[in-house]
Amino acid sequence: MSSYPKIFRLRQTFEASRVDDLPKEVCAQLASLELDKKVAPNQTVAVTAGSRGISRIHVIIRAVVEHLKGLGARPFVVPAMGSHGGGTAEGQRQVIESYGVTEQFVGCPIRSSMETVVVCQTAEGFPVHFDRHAYQADHVLVVNRIKPHTRFTGDIESGLMKMMLIGLGKHNGAEVYHRAIHDYSFGQIIRSVVGEVLRKCHILAGLAIVENAYEQTALLEAVAPEDFETREKELLVLAKKWMPKLPFDRVDLLLIDRIGKNISGTGMDTNVVGRKFNDHRAIDGEFPKVKRIAIRGLTPETHGNAVGIGLSEFCKTSLLREADFKATRINVLTANQPSASMKPLDYDTDREILDVALSTVGLVEPPEAKILWIANTLELAEVECSAAYLDEARRRDDLEVLGELRDLPLDADGNLPDWEAWG
Repeated sequence: MSSYPKIFRLRQTFEASRVDDLPKEVCAQLASLELDKKVAPNQTVAVTAGSRGISRIHVIIRAVVEHLKGLGARPFVVPAMGSHGGGTAEGQRQVIESYGVTEQFVGCPIRSSMETVVVCQTAEGFPVHFDRHAYQADHVLVVNRIKPHTRFTGDIESGLMKMMLIGLGKHNGAEVYHRAIHDYSFGQIIRSVVGEVLRKCHILAGLAIVENAYEQTALLEAVAPEDFETREKELLVLAKKWMPKLPFDRVDLLLIDRIGKNISGTGMDTNVVGRKFNDHRAIDGEFPKVKRIAIRGLTPETHGNAVGIGLSEFCKTSLLREADFKATRINVLTANQPSASMKPLDYDTDREILDVALSTVGLVEPPEAKILWIANTLELAEVECSAAYLDEARRRDDLEVLGELRDLPLDADGNLPDWEAWG
């Protein structure tokens, strides 16, 4: 008898609202703000592009650029991502280009720099940094996805306002604001900084993106600057409702094929794995409750940034060879979360990880352990599950069991295939 549980594949049913024609919807949304009344011919407009893996972000930004050109403006793209891309101008340009946001595709220049202008001091006494290219533009149009933050909780989390705070603040601003979080709440900091940015940095509009659990664009909405806070609160409620989740609340071992900055700010989404407030266990009232996490690799799009490994207990040794720890350390120190880069116990093979991890999950015997195996924390429509979940899965209307129980597909060397190659 195998010392490991048998597994089966499961399909989840999520809310599936979707925008089918992105360029048409972008144009309609921006037209609703009548930007032609604010933008004069030949004026420059900085358009933000972040480091997250937003679905078809290159198509969305190209549509924004085309709309602005139709007004007679001269748009350009600014990478807006704090310390990501190794904290360098070229690194940040490479990040957005890896998402298809190239000058050739979007039809305008990319101006990448780590230089900032100190706009003013906040009432709390710390400086407000703003990307120099964006500050020198006649207007700034902020594009970002609205979603729950991976560390902070409130009525405003990750979205347009955070983009003006961290993204356009670049490395200098991100470092200051993450330090300030030790003295002030995230809500106070974001409102204080954004208030100054709205007054002094020529913010033209925002384009808010909300995705569904299938990593598709569910909603696009152009937002006037004076409405940022009100609408972002409302859109965050939708984002939380529509975000993907694990199919079960209690997990002995979660196997994750890949983490990366394109997946989440912390490599894996802490809202999904239940580690938003504590690196290694869910707090009271937080779900899911995952005892152990093992990571098998990094996404190509993360460019070696391994932030998030410190939230896991185990990883493949090969992951450590993939990692760019210089870039990772810059990111975690800027975010004031050094624990996110701390190295877990590493092993050469998946078999070794399974043997060690399953010996640490309590009294449950390995064949009865509750194991989930996922590609990453964004793509959760299908999940590999151990046999312990089968009875519940068959009872639930939102879950579909795909196929029969089968052995874990360990090869002769003791390794699993890539999740996506196993079907």
